[in-house]
Amino acid sequence: MKKRVVITGLGVVAPNGIDIPSFTSAIKNGVSGITFHQDLQELKFSCCIGGIPEITEEKKLEYLTPLQLRGFNSSGILYGCIAGIDAWKDAGFTIDEKSELDFDSGIIFGTGTSGVDKFREAIYKVDEKKVKRLGSTAVVQTMASGISAYLGGMLGLGNQVTTNSSACTTGTEAIIMGYDRISSGKAKRMLVGSCSDGGAYVWGGFDAMRVLTYKHNDSPEKASRPMSATASGFVPGAGAGALVLESLESALERKATIYAEVLGGAVNSGGQRNGGTMTAPNGIAVRRCITEAIHNSGIHPKDIDLINGHLTATSKDAFEVQNWSEALQLKGTDFPYINSLKSMVGHCLAAAGSIESVAAIVQLYEGFIFPSINCEDVHPEILDSIVEEKIPKEKINKELNIVAKASFGFGDINGCVIFKKYKD
Repeated sequence: MKKRVVITGLGVVAPNGIDIPSFTSAIKNGVSGITFHQDLQELKFSCCIGGIPEITEEKKLEYLTPLQLRGFNSSGILYGCIAGIDAWKDAGFTIDEKSELDFDSGIIFGTGTSGVDKFREAIYKVDEKKVKRLGSTAVVQTMASGISAYLGGMLGLGNQVTTNSSACTTGTEAIIMGYDRISSGKAKRMLVGSCSDGGAYVWGGFDAMRVLTYKHNDSPEKASRPMSATASGFVPGAGAGALVLESLESALERKATIYAEVLGGAVNSGGQRNGGTMTAPNGIAVRRCITEAIHNSGIHPKDIDLINGHLTATSKDAFEVQNWSEALQLKGTDFPYINSLKSMVGHCLAAAGSIESVAAIVQLYEGFIFPSINCEDVHPEILDSIVEEKIPKEKINKELNIVAKASFGFGDINGCVIFKKYKD
């Protein structure tokens, strides 16, 4: 018999908030974290804006020692460490480097690219025959599993400690992987999430692909426009999100705060067939992913109160809403509410699924729906599937029972997870 899985800890490092209280306040009030970046303009980027979390040196020292920070320039790992540690503490655990090894707890913390700046630095030093000056942290900062290695050592976790990488679906996939491990009885707790670097070396490829908006360099807060008729491409972002998943039995035994329950989920791939490409989704696979997540969760489509969509502010937003409508077999006024966090933080790439899942859970726990800002002019094709009132323009105070979160990523890969309000 599967074990029930609940969420007992949350952590976030987002462009509009680097802890749960500030992040919650920002999304309730529709506060954007997207800003202009002079260095991108000087590098002649078309898109000179992005969402980068602001972290002071004092803040860094709350999480990492001066020795750990020496030569440490992997922003993604830094974001992941902060979000992961906050989530672990939020769940009621302490951090003690001399603690006993915990074989009941593990980590699945994903990323897309890690330590790009450090990798560039290493290349130049190798080319200049200065290999011995690379530093002792070069490997852990540039290997994909650097984030899970850092967190695993800090927390002393002895269950599975690994890093997944599935582009924009990474964070959502990590949650489902952690859920599977606990529900099958292989772990009591899993710290799950994802992180992503930001800046020129990560975002340059997307700028070259011309998928980023270039029309709002002088109005950054208006730039990310999911579901809008005037959307002109996505805005890049960076950050991390983290969740502590735990068996219900363990959470009740510890008398932990329970934010929500994970009912189930599904992951699949469109195989870049039937219209799917490296950058475009295969609608058949998207719909199958949604319906399998609903089936695995034991709910009916009409039970869903809110969809926290992938919705990137590209030409595929209308197609995503259409896929949701067809998968749920709901349209018009019967369709659930739907919103997009990317309107406020941009597309945080590998971190998107986990940051957005934190936002989904906060809404479920506190009973509100955050606004999709910059969507005054809903794309007309979206209105073929739903009524405009289902896209909130202002915060709605509403008791929620079930929220669906999905990510449809680069490479035609999909993930969908179902969260439910926990009740005794």
